[in-house]
Amino acid sequence: MAEDGPAETHAQWISTVVEDVLEPELPILDPHHHLWLDEGHTGWPYALNDLHRDTEGGHNVVGTVFLECHAQYRNDGPIHLRPVGETEFVVDIAEKSAESAGAEIKAIQGNADVSLGAAVEEVLEAHEQAGKGRFRGVRYITAQDDHPPLAMPPSIPMNDPTYLEGVRRIGDMGYTYDSMVYHPQLTDFLGVARACPDTPIVLDHLGGILGTGPYKDRRQEILEYWKAQMTSIAACPNVFLKLGGIGMPMMGFRWDKRDRPADSLELANAWSDPIQFAIEIFGSQRCMFESNFPVDKRGVGYVPLWNSFKRITADYSIQEKRDLFHDTAARAYRLPLLSTT
Repeated sequence: MAEDGPAETHAQWISTVVEDVLEPELPILDPHHHLWLDEGHTGWPYALNDLHRDTEGGHNVVGTVFLECHAQYRNDGPIHLRPVGETEFVVDIAEKSAESAGAEIKAIQGNADVSLGAAVEEVLEAHEQAGKGRFRGVRYITAQDDHPPLAMPPSIPMNDPTYLEGVRRIGDMGYTYDSMVYHPQLTDFLGVARACPDTPIVLDHLGGILGTGPYKDRRQEILEYWKAQMTSIAACPNVFLKLGGIGMPMMGFRWDKRDRPADSLELANAWSDPIQFAIEIFGSQRCMFESNFPVDKRGVGYVPLWNSFKRITADYSIQEKRDLFHDTAARAYRLPLLSTT
C-alpha cells in the first residue's frame, strides 16, 4: 500500500507496475510538472534527476513545462515579488536540462498575486527578467472548498473586479494564465473566461472533478453537472484544457491506497468517458494531456499514465494526436509546433 513517505519506498511501489510503452515514437510535450527541494505536495523531493528518471522511461518526451508550486520563494524583499524566486530556481534547472541528454524544461509558469490587478505587471516583468526567455505566464490557484483535505490558501473571489483586471493584464502583456479550480466553481470560472476574452487561459486538471469527502460516491451526478458546465466553457475560444490530474487522490480513485499502483488499462477505463467528452467539445486543438508529476505519481507511474492517454486516443487521427500530445501545449505556451515535413 502506498502512503506519502520516503522517495525510495514510493519508487519501489511504483516500480511494481511495468508496461511496454505504447506508440513510443509519438512526440510528447508534457505541459504540467513541478519541482521542489523539500517534501512538496507528495512527501519527497522532486528534482531534475527525478524528472528525467520519469521522462526517460520510453515515451518520446521532447520537452516539458514547469508549473508553479510555491517552491524556493525569495526569503526577503517585497512580498509580492517573492514568487520570482521560484522562476530563478527553475530557470537554473531548465538550463541544465538543455545541456543534458534528457527532456528540456522549455517553459515556466510562475506565480503572481493576480488580486493585485493592474499592479501585477511589476511581478510579470520581474518573472520575465528572471526567466531568461522561458517565462510564459502565471498560475494563481482559486480552488476553494469547505472540506478540510481540499483546503487551499485563501484567494480572492473570481468575480472581484481587481482580480479580473489582473487576469486581463496577463493577456495584455502577452502571457498565459493557468487556472486551478474545483468542479463546483466552474460557473465562476466561466465568468472569468467571458470577462477576459483576450487572455489565453489554461484550465488545469479537467476542471477539478472531485470525488472525495462530500463528493464521494456521487460520480455520475458530478459528471453530469461537469459536462454541462464544460460545454459552456468550451464555447469560450480563449480557454485551453489540460487533460490530467487523474492520479490525484482528490479525483476519487484512491490509487495511492492500494497494494499495487494503477495500470494504464485501469486508468483508461476510469477516465475515457470524461476525457473523450472534453476532446469532443473543445476540439483537439484546445486540449492537452498532462502528467502533473510528481503529484499524480502518488498513484501511478509515468509510463502507465501516458500509456493510458494513448489508449484513450487509440482511434484518433494522427493530427489529433499531434495536438493532444504536443501542439496544443506548444500553442498555449508559445513554443515551436511539430514540423509537418
